[in-house]
Order: sequence, then C-alpha cells, then structure tokens
Amino acid sequence: MKNFINDSIKNESLRTLKKLIAVPSVNKDEGDELAFPPFGKAIDQALKETLAVCDELGMDTFYDPEGFYGYAEYGDGEETVGVLCHLDVVPEGNREKWESDPFEGTERDGVLYGRGSQDDKGPTVAALYAFKAVVDAEETFNKKIRFIFGTDEEILWRCMNNYVKNEALPDLGFVPDGTFPLTYAEKGLLQLKLIGPGSDKLKLQCGSAPNVVPDRAEYAGAGMTELSQIFDNMDIPYIQKDESIVVKGKSVHASVAGEGKNAISLLAKGLVAVQTHPVISFISEKIGMETNGETLFGKVKDEVSGELTINVGTLEINENTSEVMLDIRIPVTYDKEEIVKVLKEKSSEYGLDYQEHDYLDSLYVPKDSELVQSLLAIYRDKTGDLESEPLTSGGATYARAMPNMVAFGAHFPSSKSLAHQENEGIKLDEFYQAMDIYAETIYRLCCTEDQQSNGE
Repeated sequence: MKNFINDSIKNESLRTLKKLIAVPSVNKDEGDELAFPPFGKAIDQALKETLAVCDELGMDTFYDPEGFYGYAEYGDGEETVGVLCHLDVVPEGNREKWESDPFEGTERDGVLYGRGSQDDKGPTVAALYAFKAVVDAEETFNKKIRFIFGTDEEILWRCMNNYVKNEALPDLGFVPDGTFPLTYAEKGLLQLKLIGPGSDKLKLQCGSAPNVVPDRAEYAGAGMTELSQIFDNMDIPYIQKDESIVVKGKSVHASVAGEGKNAISLLAKGLVAVQTHPVISFISEKIGMETNGETLFGKVKDEVSGELTINVGTLEINENTSEVMLDIRIPVTYDKEEIVKVLKEKSSEYGLDYQEHDYLDSLYVPKDSELVQSLLAIYRDKTGDLESEPLTSGGATYARAMPNMVAFGAHFPSSKSLAHQENEGIKLDEFYQAMDIYAETIYRLCCTEDQQSNGE
C-alpha cells in the first residue's frame, strides 16, 4: 500500500471544503423548465467553484451549457473510472438548533461543522484531493478518471438524467456518498403526493422535504387546549406557544426513518381527535408511527435489503387543497407496481388522489463482483477492519444512475451519521482517512494493471 496523503494535501483540502460549505447550495427550483441556472444561483456557484478547483488540480473541465452538471477528467486510456458527486444540499432546518452558522465551515473539537460537510461536499473534496495526492506522487494513469458533479441529487436527479442522455458513461466507478466499506444494494425510491380537499378550518404547513424526517410540526387553530391535553395523555412532546402548538420530533434521513421521530405523524395522532380531515385521518390510521408501512402494505421485506421504509415528509392543508408527500424505500426484490396499487386503493378510501413525484429503481451489484471485491479489499487493507461486510441501504445514491457503480464511503460505520440534520459535521480525522482510502482506490483502479491488487 502507498501513503499518499500529507499535511499540505490536508490543509489545502480543508480550505476548499470550507469554501464550498460557504455556498448555500439549496435547490431553488421554481418549476420553470426554462430557468437558468435550473436550480438557483447558489447551486450554480457551487458547481462553477468546484470546476475551478478541478482546473487548479490539473484536470480538463466541462460545464453543461444548460447548468445541470459538470465534469472534470484526467489521464488517458480506453477505460474510464467515474467518481459521481453531488453539490446540492438539503435546507439547513431549524437554525436555532445550529451551534454555528450552517453555511460557515466551523471547526470545533476536531469536527468541521456545516451543511454539506458530510453530505456530500466533504466526501467530494476528499475524493478530489485524493486524486491530487496521486498526481503529486507522479503516478501514471493508464485509465481516464472522470469526476461527475450533479446539482439536483436531493430532489429529482434531473442533473444525472441530463448527463446520462448527453454524455459518455464511465466503465466503472464509485460514489463517495455512502458508508464504508461499501453499499452493493440500494432499495427502490418512490416519492409521491396524496392530494385531497382543502379546509376552511384547518391550516398546516409542515416539513421541508420528503427525504427528511420532520422534527417539528406546528398547529394553530381551534381546540388547542383539548389538543394539548391529548398530547399530555399520549406523552407526545410539544411546546405551547401563545397562538400555536409545536410538536417536537427527531430529524434523520428518510432512509433510516426508524431512527427518528416523525413530528407530522405525532401531530396527526393527536389532531385526528380535534379536527376532521381525510389527510389527517389517513396519516393517523394507515401510517401512524410505523416506519415499515405494515398497516398499509403488510410485511414487505427481503433477505438482500431488509424492510420497506416509509416517511411522511411534508404536509400542507389550505383552503383550496391538501397534500402529503411520502418517501418510500422498497426492498430490491419487490415490485414497485404492487406498492403503488395498494397505495392507490387505500388512499382512495379517504378521497385522496395518488400522484407520483419521483421514482428511482433499485441498485444491486453482486457481492462477488470484481468491483465490490476490489473496493472491499482496499478498505480492509487501509483500515484493518476485516469484520465489516458490504452493506445494503435504503439510501439513494448516484450509483444507481449508471452501470457498475457502488457507493463507497465516506462515512465510517463506527461514526454517527449527521446527514440532513442540524449541526451536520464531519470528523477531520475521518475526512483525512477517507481521503487516504480514496487515494489508494484511484491508484489501484487507474494506475495499476490489476485493479484487484492488494497493494505493495
């Protein structure tokens, strides 16, 4: 094995990561297909600044004229190794919970805090400076490496759809947007809306995104005294304000919804006894606090990827309409259409109309494949962790956008995931350790003839 990472690389990469965190690249898509840049100026700025960094690192860069994606490449050879990264981030959430500005990379006790530090700017920078370290070591690339930067990963993947439509696909590669050692199977991702009637009596606006378990849900309206008593009896945590009640939950990524507490579901659980509305009744009766959808679908589980996961991401009720957005992660061997069929049947009983928002097919790369075994060997050689096995996940990474791709770090299995949460942060020692793993990976995949080599 080689040791590519030095103090100069560490310092330079940290400066770059702080610079990218300072760009608030939250999707500002207004639904205008002709808008430019398509997802807002901040995301476009993050893309252009990242490509400028790649220019400085000696790569050839390309900026999509329509602003959906960019890429940077280096080296020659008939084969191309892809590294797929995303530069958009989820909203900061409740700023009151942040101990520092979410869009300022702030170091505290060996951790760099800021939105995107873990998902996905930190891993992106780690991979980029891993590349720089291999180049600085004057290794010869016999394969081309291409870093592909997406801008719409947290919403609808329109960036990757456009890339796949317009550009050449890599032969193999990895996505630094998961957990080590690597993820070889990802559940299907279905995001949908259930549309219902409006209400003159009930007004709600809860949740920020379908793929985030909401940690707060605020209600202002009739029956607040009765509702607070119901919450007390049900032991549902809330804060009583002068003119509203705020139910408190715990925010996590929707792919691990069982580790959080859904504030919208908690609110519906109590509100159903105070306010009559079909959306509230559906959430309370058919979903409740379940995160495996068993009441709706029965037991949906397979040996490869585990249980189905369901999250109530957003809820809006106004005088004209009502809308709840659900995020469902479907086990890899299950048929999406069966899930949709049940949803349509059950929701129609409440007068709700089904509307698909987004769907990403599942990913499955066999554990004994050359790619999986190569990356697993690199991780084990670099960490000495011989116990951890390849993973399955409810998360959706760019790996499923192209053939022969898997998610490969930069999160370590022993460390707490803070993606999509307030006070998102990355431990700097793990940031540099991931960089070291990626450098070895780039060296073995791009600079040696035997990509399964166990090193030197």
